[in-house]
Amino acid sequence: MADNDTKDPPPPYSSVTLDSPPPFVAYEQVVYNSKYDVTQKTVPYYVQKDPAQVAAIIVTQHNALHASSNKQVSCGHRTKCYGGLAGALLLLVLLGLAIWLGVYYRPKVHKDDGWDNGGFKSPNTCSNSSVPCDAIQACQQSNDETNCVRFGDGEVLQVKTAQDGRFLPVCYQGLDTNYANQICAQLGFRRSYASSPVKSTDSVALSLRLRTDSLIQGLVNVSLTCEDEQVVSLQCTDCGKQQTTSRIIGGSASKLGQWPWQVSLHFNRRHVCGGSLISPDFVVTAAHCFQGPMMNTGSWRVYVGAISQNNLQIFSNIKKIIVNENYNDRTNDNDIALLKLDKPVDFSDTVQPVCLPGFDQNFSETSECWTSGFGTTEEGGGHASTNLMGVTVNIIDSRVCNSSRVYNGAISKNMVCSGDLNGGRDSCQGDSGGPLMCKGDNERWYLVGITSWGAGCGERLKPGVYSKVTSLLPWIYSTMQQEKP
Repeated sequence: MADNDTKDPPPPYSSVTLDSPPPFVAYEQVVYNSKYDVTQKTVPYYVQKDPAQVAAIIVTQHNALHASSNKQVSCGHRTKCYGGLAGALLLLVLLGLAIWLGVYYRPKVHKDDGWDNGGFKSPNTCSNSSVPCDAIQACQQSNDETNCVRFGDGEVLQVKTAQDGRFLPVCYQGLDTNYANQICAQLGFRRSYASSPVKSTDSVALSLRLRTDSLIQGLVNVSLTCEDEQVVSLQCTDCGKQQTTSRIIGGSASKLGQWPWQVSLHFNRRHVCGGSLISPDFVVTAAHCFQGPMMNTGSWRVYVGAISQNNLQIFSNIKKIIVNENYNDRTNDNDIALLKLDKPVDFSDTVQPVCLPGFDQNFSETSECWTSGFGTTEEGGGHASTNLMGVTVNIIDSRVCNSSRVYNGAISKNMVCSGDLNGGRDSCQGDSGGPLMCKGDNERWYLVGITSWGAGCGERLKPGVYSKVTSLLPWIYSTMQQEKP
């Protein structure tokens, strides 16, 4: 979290130098460190920490095999014979080592869960009769039914049906708590928090039928009017509420309960990335935090409700790491991952979810926005911050951010820039995956971006770049629906 004032995409805000680093980590552009070499590239990648040790093992095994054999080998050309045998043994050792590394570092995923061994979705299989949003799950991963519900500004529920094919608001008449709970559970939440009627001037809406165990898209009919012109506003979580509001502008240690959705992701007992709690079971973070051996769920812990790395008390383990299948590690496009926790988190004054924005909810240069994290507090800093830091930032128009004087076309439709073009206020290494959040008109905080990449920290004309949550909402909701508890 910096508070100071290349067509090739600049490096993401990846893991910082730690006292005890992960065992297999390397980057490009080596910068000497007394503990280990640090390298930076577009995304972190992972290799054996000391490749020379691997070569030494191979040679030792080869020599040991020869030393242990006292028998003479009968062949006309002994030198050629030994050379051929040595070559064959070396080839076998290398093959065995490759197989061992492949098995040892293979991510722990289920064979039939629709995800391949890299943590990315495998091709989906659908029947020839599949129709999107007809409430009949005709695809292997139910993808034909997972992008049929969304929320507009003001949490207005919208549903797409096979009958119409458009997202339409749902009439409030007929909605009760059981119906609301069913809709939220379909989306991967455990239950609903609140529902209420709101006025709508839409000429076409959806009326509710008698509730069954079907998906919501199968429980509505197209209607020309709603009774009293009221449609459903639905909240699946009590989200985006701060327990304290005292802040110091310009980058400061956060108060307890100030950003209660902020999580600290630890790999092998050290902070590596940040994330945001969006429900009792799911955390949103950056895809570039999970590459190679970092896909091993058993090496991670998710700490919630903490504002100091010296006082980490509440943690969860990760049941599954789900990386966006369209993530591009060269351009950092679609830099988002979803973590499914092994058990639901208990909400409290210091542990709360952040709100997901509506698909049409806009935040601009005038919005009150902050970013937070445990990352370094200055560019090139060697250690993560002990305290959770927060800094106020400005949303920057994508046209400006994509101009030749800033990032020269590297900003995709799935990215949003935020910070200060004059420099001085920015996220930094170790903040990856953490939140860019903005306050809505209802005084709740919404997750607008996910810390992804940037050129340096707090440099002039080089603001932070974040994954744009509104563009990635369909992926978030469809993934939560597929992985619902």
